[in-house]
Amino acid sequence: MSQKNQWDSSITFILAMVGAAVGLGNIWRYSYVVYTNGGGAFFIPYLFAIFVMGIPFLILEYGLGFSFRDSFSNIVKKINPKFEYVSWMLVLLVFTVVVYYMVILGWDLVYVVSSLNFQWGHHTAEFFVHNVGGSSNLSNMGYFLIPTTVAVLFMWMVIWYISHREVNDGIGRISKIFMPLLFIIMGIIIVYALTLPGAGIGIDALLNPDWGKLSDVNVWLAAFSQIIFSLSMGQAIALTYASYLPENSKLVDNVLIVVATNCLFEVFTAFGVFSILGYMSQTAGTPITQLVSEGTSLIFVVFPMIFNVMGPVARILAPLLFLAVLFAGITSAIAFLEPLVNSILHKFGWSRKKTVTVLSVVGCAFSLFFTTGISSYMVQIVDAFANEFGILILIAVQCIIFAWFYDIDSILPVLNEHSSIKMGKLWKFIIRYFLPLVIVVLWAIGMYSLISEMKSFEFMVDSIIFVSVLVCSVIFAKIKSES
Repeated sequence: MSQKNQWDSSITFILAMVGAAVGLGNIWRYSYVVYTNGGGAFFIPYLFAIFVMGIPFLILEYGLGFSFRDSFSNIVKKINPKFEYVSWMLVLLVFTVVVYYMVILGWDLVYVVSSLNFQWGHHTAEFFVHNVGGSSNLSNMGYFLIPTTVAVLFMWMVIWYISHREVNDGIGRISKIFMPLLFIIMGIIIVYALTLPGAGIGIDALLNPDWGKLSDVNVWLAAFSQIIFSLSMGQAIALTYASYLPENSKLVDNVLIVVATNCLFEVFTAFGVFSILGYMSQTAGTPITQLVSEGTSLIFVVFPMIFNVMGPVARILAPLLFLAVLFAGITSAIAFLEPLVNSILHKFGWSRKKTVTVLSVVGCAFSLFFTTGISSYMVQIVDAFANEFGILILIAVQCIIFAWFYDIDSILPVLNEHSSIKMGKLWKFIIRYFLPLVIVVLWAIGMYSLISEMKSFEFMVDSIIFVSVLVCSVIFAKIKSES
C-alpha cells in the first residue's frame, strides 16, 4: 500500500475510528434509550450487546480490511463476484446517510451562531420550525430555509476540504484535533452539569432501575440496535479505515480501545444530559418526564429552553455544546463518506481529489432537497428508511457472506498475531450463527414499524431511494474495473 494511503500510527487510526463512532446519537439519543428501557437495568443488555455483537463484528471488519487492504466493494467481489451488487448497495446507502447527516450538521451550525446571542428567543420550538428544521406540513416544501441552506453548503465545503486530502493528512489530522477538543468540551459541560442544583434528580431518573424491563425482548433489541448504530458497525467504515493500518497493528486491542472509548463517552454524556434536565425540572417545577426527549427535540428545543433560564454561564455552555455536536458530527460525516470514496477510486482508478469532489457536489445537491420547509420531516423519513430497512438487512447479509462464503479461519492468524486477546471458536460461532439471527429479528421489527406507520408521501420518498440505490448498484457492478 502507498504510504500516502496509510495512517501514520495506530493512534491516528484509533482517533479516526472513535471519531466515526462518536456521533450525534451518542449525545442526543443514548440517554433517552437508557431512560425509556429500564434505566440502570438497561446496562445489562447494553453490556451483553457490546460483548456478543459490537466487539465480534468490529473484529471481523478490522481483520478483513487489514488482510485485503482494498475497498469494500473489491473485497466482496473477490469473495464472490455475484455479491458485488450487495457491496455497492451498502456503500450507496451509507452515502445516503451522509446526505441527510450534513443537513443535521447544518442545523447545528445555525445553532452555533445563534448561541452567541440566543437568537432562538423564548419560543425555542417556533424558532426551530420557522428558521431551521421546518415541519411535516407538505405545503411548506415550496421554499428553502435560508439559514439551513447556507449552513449545509458551507458544511459540504468543510467535508470536501478534509476528505479530498490523503487519509492521513485529511481524516487523520482532523481526528487528532477534533477528538481531543470534543472530549475536553464535553468534560467541561459534564463536570459543570453535575454541580447544578437538581442534578441528582436527573441522574436518579436516568439510573433508577426497572428490573421488570429485563423480561421485555424489546429492551434487549433496543440495546443491540443502539450498539449497531453507535459503533457504526457493518457500514464498511471500520473495514475501510482498517485497510489503511500500518503493519504489525494490534487489531483486537484497537477494537477494544475504540469500543470502550465510545461507550464511556455516551454513558458520561448521558449523566451530563440528565443532570441538566434535572436542573430544569427543579428550577421550573416541570416534571422530568415532560423534558425527556431525543434527537432534534432535545438538542434544538429543550436545551435552548434550559439555557434561557440558566443565567450568565449559559452564554459559555451553549456555544460549547453546539460546537461539541459539530465536532462529533464532522468526524462521523467524513467516516460515512469514506466507504464510497474508497470503492469508487478503486473501481474507476480516479484520484482521491476527483472522487471526493464529484461525490461532494452530488451529495450537496441532494442535501439541498432537505433544506426546504419540510427539512426535519425529510430527514426523519430517510433516516428511518436507511437504518431500519437498508443498512440492517445488509449487515445480516455481510455476516452470511463473510462467515459462510469466505474462510474466516484465514484471518485468525492476522487477528491473533499481535493482539493481547486471541479469537477462536466462540468468535466464529457468534459471527456465523448468532449475529445474523439477531440482526434479522431487528430488521423484521423495524420493517413492521416502518410499514405500519408509513404515509403515502413517505412511501414515495422511500421508493425513490430504493430504486435509485438498486439501479446505481447494478450500474457500478457492471462497469469494468480500471484498477
